[in-house]
Amino acid sequence: MLIADIARKAKVSPATVSRVINQPHLVAPDRLARVQAVMTAVNYVPTPLHRRRGPKSRLAAPKKIGVWFVGAKKSPSLNWFQDQLLQVQPSNERQRIDLSVLFTDTPEELPRAVAEHLVDGVIIQGMEPSTACLQKLGDFPHVWFMTRRTASYAGDYVEPDNDLNGRLAADFLHSRGHKNLGIISTDPSYSAVAWRIKAFAERARELGLAVSTILGKARPGVSYLEITPMHEESDSLVRRMLQITPRPTGLYMPVDHFCGSLFRSLRQAGLKSERDFEAVLGNYNPVIYHNLDHLPAALDINLPTLLRKVVDHLAWRIDNPQTTGRIGITVAPTLVTMETPKPTVA
Repeated sequence: MLIADIARKAKVSPATVSRVINQPHLVAPDRLARVQAVMTAVNYVPTPLHRRRGPKSRLAAPKKIGVWFVGAKKSPSLNWFQDQLLQVQPSNERQRIDLSVLFTDTPEELPRAVAEHLVDGVIIQGMEPSTACLQKLGDFPHVWFMTRRTASYAGDYVEPDNDLNGRLAADFLHSRGHKNLGIISTDPSYSAVAWRIKAFAERARELGLAVSTILGKARPGVSYLEITPMHEESDSLVRRMLQITPRPTGLYMPVDHFCGSLFRSLRQAGLKSERDFEAVLGNYNPVIYHNLDHLPAALDINLPTLLRKVVDHLAWRIDNPQTTGRIGITVAPTLVTMETPKPTVA
């Protein structure tokens, strides 16, 4: 009997029958039982792989991976993942990936491709899925990537080393002679920001430095994917900084999406880089960085490496469905500096 006949009797697609034969762990339990019942009823036994007709490809079948942007509307601007993947994929020619980008407006819903197991595994980005969604995912291969993971998230993850980010920033400003440091950021409820702030403050105090924390309003429940710089908030942060005595001269900005707006506010307040302050950014986005009015030090989170590791780890999870236990992978940042004169700080 042909696979198409089994599919018709089981009321599924031929692709689902093929997956039952080759990757049964990726098939929904009800469909798996239905197809296996039909195969048993008609005495169908799949031909062993090594005895199947046709050429045997040296390359593994492509893995169907979904990148799920949780809490984000479909937008071409979020295709950066695919663009980055095209740059790193040639490094592993034997690992073929069929990538699709998925969106849900809220963390309460699963994308159809995930719910129906039309992909082999999923990389999760954006807001953290609801508890109900995570329960529905169950053992389906999934890896959290880089963003708003809470401390209670129980699954695998790949993310920047946020603790090291904060500590390296404090070490850099200390090496430049600053005694009074300031942490300035919007989005204090963003978990990566919170981790970086904590690590920076702890390291600064270890070094005997004074630290002031100047944070914007928390916006819980707002996806980081929808955060945009607010000039009024930057103006408010700068006014608060000016009220601190002695005023911080070494500034740490844990994320960079608002730094253009903040530097504008500092300039309007009469403060000049190198003369009045020196900044280090907790992220290095070339598009943002090279449009700033000056080039501060920055910590490159090494996005291509992060992306390669999350794809490789998800592929490993797909190939090893029986392996239990949580795996967390972090990537160290790299300090990027421009050759600028060391500022004179009073």
